[in-house]
Amino acid sequence: MTTPHQSMRGTVRLATEADDDAIHALNYRTFVEEIPQHAPNARRRHVDRFHEENVYAVYELSGRIVGMVSGRTQRPFSLDQKLGSVDDYLPAGRTPVEIRLLAVEPEFRASRVFAQLVGFITRHFLANGFDLGIMSGTTRQLRLYRHLGFHAFGPLIGTEQASYQPMYITAEEVFTWPEALNNGAEAPSAGANFLPGPVGISIAVQRAMQRSAMSHRTESFRSQYRAVQQQLCDLAQARHATMLMGSGTLANDVVAAQLSLLDAPGVIASNGEFGDRLVDHATRMRLPHTVVRAPWGDALDYGAITRAMHSTRARWLWAVHGETSTGVINDLTALTSIAQIHDARMALDVISSLGTVPLSLRDVWMASAVSGEALSAFSGIAIVFHDSQTCSASNHIPRYLDLGFAVEQQGVPFTQSSNLLDALGTSLTEIDWPARFQRIAKDGARLRRAMESRGWRVLAAADHASPAVHTLLPPSGEQVSTIGEQLRAAGWLVSFESDYLRDRNWLQVCLMGHYAPDALRAFPLALDRVAAAASARQRGRTFAEASSQQPEHG
Repeated sequence: MTTPHQSMRGTVRLATEADDDAIHALNYRTFVEEIPQHAPNARRRHVDRFHEENVYAVYELSGRIVGMVSGRTQRPFSLDQKLGSVDDYLPAGRTPVEIRLLAVEPEFRASRVFAQLVGFITRHFLANGFDLGIMSGTTRQLRLYRHLGFHAFGPLIGTEQASYQPMYITAEEVFTWPEALNNGAEAPSAGANFLPGPVGISIAVQRAMQRSAMSHRTESFRSQYRAVQQQLCDLAQARHATMLMGSGTLANDVVAAQLSLLDAPGVIASNGEFGDRLVDHATRMRLPHTVVRAPWGDALDYGAITRAMHSTRARWLWAVHGETSTGVINDLTALTSIAQIHDARMALDVISSLGTVPLSLRDVWMASAVSGEALSAFSGIAIVFHDSQTCSASNHIPRYLDLGFAVEQQGVPFTQSSNLLDALGTSLTEIDWPARFQRIAKDGARLRRAMESRGWRVLAAADHASPAVHTLLPPSGEQVSTIGEQLRAAGWLVSFESDYLRDRNWLQVCLMGHYAPDALRAFPLALDRVAAAASARQRGRTFAEASSQQPEHG
């Protein structure tokens, strides 16, 4: 983090311990001698009371520190101590950092040093998950602060000799700064993978995929298989997990095959494309079933499901937990309760929810998942969770769909890929799952606010929406296919080409894989630029078409 970045004639960089004396000296000259905030001392050095908690950026010119600024994330902030909790003044749902101790030697104040220091420290904290900067801006520079996008809040603080205005700036406003202010700062993200699959993959998982393959018959492979099984069960709070080579579709076929062995009627609940695919699985497996549908984007109708279970004497219930097509999270507790009341088996598709939200499969008979998508690894491993280790093999179902046979073979009845298994195990190990769930929830809320403020509607209402899957309806007149193609050309991968999205002119942004912390903050502005360009082109075509239809005058 201390690699210097050239900026104008000098260098903007993060400070090291070797800079401490220069920082204390500049602090003294600025906030003791020039702006009388602290008492003088013989050493002519002032150590900030939060020095050990501060992150400093400095501007160095020919070996001399001529400017500095610091950021601090610990609460209470100094402004909290002066105004009471500043949260009452700030936009809700943000993660603030306090920018302090902005000081530039007098002979350099007419240059860009001031703005570049602010730009550098702000970008640094944006890249580390903070999306709001607050500061006490000297009243001498209010015009400049406002020009940069800072907003004043609360009363003036300080003294007549040193008067300050509390101010804040949002991440969105920082990303609109001209490039000159970012010279020396961490560059804005140039793209990211926000697909539901294939998802963005971390470097560690990519390296695991590239390691030499091992035979699936070796004890080393089986030992690794058992370790990944346990990791999956711990994550899903499930009793057992079996992995097979294949996709989520295969996992659902395996579940359907097990349902066929019950030889009993069931109910399938659907409120999207993947609920409807469960109906297709059941139909192909010739399962006797009743379908209870809700409109796409709505929550399931749990009363209707209960009535259907009762009237058909259903012995099983099958549903999707995280409906990828619409971004709806269905109520797992409600579904399992309905199954328990009717003494029925609960089957669940958790392909898009396992890994993005906390969940427990303790009351679920069988569930399907996949190594890609929300588990942030490569696709290719179908996962079936089950509540019993003693599934019975049966010659009534296809060999590869026979979960009982796979369990008898300790999960490895046929050829499997050690590379895919290694990559999945690496992803499960490297991710701090509670922290990931919190980050996705926070990032999802931020994305929702950003999209709604731009006229895009999120299909799923907030009270039943997945934080990781955002199905977006564009402002009137916008063509999603054009916007999606332009985003892709600029390095932003979003979903718009699936038939169910294309047919409805929907765009989808998913937070399932690996992405840089600042990428999501940059995305809305990238979308603004692409949408504006698409609208301009459309207006140009409309004008040209209208002109071509005008009668000619001789």
